[in-house]
Amino acid sequence: MIVGSGFGGLHAARRLKKADVRVTVVDRGTSHLFQPLLYQCATGLLSEGAISSPIRHLLRRQRNAQVVLGEAQGIDPTSRTLAVDRPDGSTMSIDYDHLVVAAGMRTAYHGRDDIARHAPGMKTLDDALAIRRKIIGAFEMAESLPDAAQRRPWLTFAVAGGGPTGVELAGQIRELATLALHHEFRTIDPGEARVLLLHGGDRVLPSFSKVLSRRAQKILDELGVETHLGVHVTDVTGDEVETTAKAEPHEVIRYPARTVLWTTGVEAVPFAKALAGALGVEQDHGGRIPVEADLSVAGHPNIWVVGDMSSRDDLPGVAEVAMQGGRHVGAVIAHLAAGGTDRTPFRYRDLGNAAYIARRHAVVQSGKMNLSGYVGWVAWGVIHIAFLAGIRNRMGTVVNWGATLLTDSRRERAITYGDPETARQPYR
Repeated sequence: MIVGSGFGGLHAARRLKKADVRVTVVDRGTSHLFQPLLYQCATGLLSEGAISSPIRHLLRRQRNAQVVLGEAQGIDPTSRTLAVDRPDGSTMSIDYDHLVVAAGMRTAYHGRDDIARHAPGMKTLDDALAIRRKIIGAFEMAESLPDAAQRRPWLTFAVAGGGPTGVELAGQIRELATLALHHEFRTIDPGEARVLLLHGGDRVLPSFSKVLSRRAQKILDELGVETHLGVHVTDVTGDEVETTAKAEPHEVIRYPARTVLWTTGVEAVPFAKALAGALGVEQDHGGRIPVEADLSVAGHPNIWVVGDMSSRDDLPGVAEVAMQGGRHVGAVIAHLAAGGTDRTPFRYRDLGNAAYIARRHAVVQSGKMNLSGYVGWVAWGVIHIAFLAGIRNRMGTVVNWGATLLTDSRRERAITYGDPETARQPYR
């Protein structure tokens, strides 16, 4: 039984393709999502179809695998059953011999869940579409207002968090405004859009080397992104964002901004709490589940936790950790199913980090190798195309990127107005 079809769950399932087992993948959605490119969907560069692939399609040739649409709610480790809520409101119980939990994380608001109403995060496809709705809608609203003072809050975009996602979002909003929307409006100049990057640290991209961090900051400055370091976002309303300086807690600054985006951290999904309670383990400060050397849970050798939701040796919450962890657990289960008894400990091979700043500018760090500028941009593109699921998505993404470079346009800007509160809900 595999809970979640993200990087960890999908790679665990695929590793079991030739094993003498039956694999059941449980997920609350129907598609595997390539999260590293969510921000490009949010800013109109890629469609939602380009970064997602149907789970059933990806596993169509794996005859020992089946897919169940539903959300895991709890487990009984004694009877080895998983409780799954179905879309029709019913609950089904599924038996398992081995359980792999790869449910991922959700956006963390650090005790200020009220902020979620005004500042969507960037973890799900719904989040990306909600952000696209806010960004494109802001330009449309500004176009309809006669007074510059009224337009200013609509043309101010604040991004909380200076990690890879925050930097990528800020850069893409400026590129959208200065290139793709150029000459498309009559009342406003989209290039006047103000993008604020608000970060509590002393430099952007703190997980990268200081050299690459400085290079990224230089590109952001050239794009026109206003970077404010050493500040915490302490409040967000429908029309402004409030920041407090770390060095001077009483120094409060408020920026009129109708669009605020949140990228300042993640926390475990609610199922992690149910899992920890059933297994008798204590979650860490982010709600993650501690695991043993082979990624199994202490005292429960038939239950594994992989990816962002697992806690061991300060492993980073990146896609490559989930992929390698999923493959490792799949191999262990295949070995046990074949009659083996020994368990190989998980060893993570750090392949590095990558972040897109702007066209022809990205930073890539792998060991002592630092790449930036055009070379880093090419390396970033190769890496992301290689990890996209499905040949159709890879080809489509390359074509989209090429068309954008040649024409400076972004065609994936369709927005709809359903229930915005439902669209912004994190994983529940």
